[in-house]
Amino acid sequence: MDFRFPRRTGARLGGALALLAVAAGAALWVTRAPAVVYETAPVRRASIESSVTAIGTLQPQRYVDVGAQVSGQITRLHVAPGSTVKQGQLLAEIDPSVQQATVDAGRAALAGLRAQLAEQQAQHRLAGQQHARQKVMAEFEATSVNEQEVAHATLESAVARIASLKAQIDQTQATLKADEARLGYTRIYAPMAGTVVSVDAKEGQTLNATYQTPNILRIADLSAMTVWTEVSEADVRRVRPDMPVYFTTLGGDARRWSGKVRQVLPAPAVAGGVATGTALAPSTSKVILYTVLFEVDNADGELMPQMTAQVVFVTAAANNVLAAPLPALKAVPQQTGTYTARVMDQDGKVQEREVRLGVRNRLSGEVLDGLREGELLVTGEQVAEGVSRFQL
Repeated sequence: MDFRFPRRTGARLGGALALLAVAAGAALWVTRAPAVVYETAPVRRASIESSVTAIGTLQPQRYVDVGAQVSGQITRLHVAPGSTVKQGQLLAEIDPSVQQATVDAGRAALAGLRAQLAEQQAQHRLAGQQHARQKVMAEFEATSVNEQEVAHATLESAVARIASLKAQIDQTQATLKADEARLGYTRIYAPMAGTVVSVDAKEGQTLNATYQTPNILRIADLSAMTVWTEVSEADVRRVRPDMPVYFTTLGGDARRWSGKVRQVLPAPAVAGGVATGTALAPSTSKVILYTVLFEVDNADGELMPQMTAQVVFVTAAANNVLAAPLPALKAVPQQTGTYTARVMDQDGKVQEREVRLGVRNRLSGEVLDGLREGELLVTGEQVAEGVSRFQL
């Protein structure tokens, strides 16, 4: 028996077979397409801190540079760096020979003027008696007019000389007082209680205080320190007085010191030099920094002058809140604090959701709305080569 199809029927059958072959190839390609593996991170509770970081230097909150107000050779130096001193304690002595001689001369001159004053006062009493006698004699016409005038002039002259001597005595006393003060400056006392942090002079050294006061040593109260922090111009607008701040030192321990911002100095400090804050020539090679000051207690003496502090200014903080990793979020343009996130459900499906954030830092943000604790956020995805979507 001869089974033959008509030509038209054969053409149709050939087309159907071709379509079946294409469909089978497409199905085979789909089943061998690479699968997508998602990287996720859970929404968990955490503490988030938004901050500004900077480098600072520790300085004593109170200190004084002790100098010499008179010239001369240092004969004794009673303290050394690290010495603890009380207010009024003797620190150093300068050779007082010149000042003592000046005081002695002033005292001798003052004694001479007082002797002259006593003599002139005696002359004044005598002139007064003679003038009174001439007046009595004039009543009886027993003296001449000339003798009366001479007696009167002698009395007035005695009064004038007494006034002149008193003025000279006042002037000499003032000069002597200044000389005695300079003599007292040869013994230098501590103006405040504290620790001697540096000594700039030595015994036997000659000081010249003619044009400026030479420094001998520095006393500082180390019980409280001031941190001088340099903040870049990009971050300084986020720093405000009374803002919480903490820092660590370069000692390697985990101790943290805390305080509050006291002041932001308005004049900038330029890296490589200090700017006046009035007119700065534009230059791309200079970094503009602003000085921020805050105090910290140092009762245990762990902090020392000139230490380097790694400072963190806390601009905002949220404790024990839902936190979402920022790499998993995409900011919505022109909507501050609004982001979109891809969330994976229990079936492995990914859906997009709108999220509102509060406090943020470089890594995470406080979730205000849009996410629940434990949900998985898609942080990335990659293609797993060689893994099929469907298994036949």
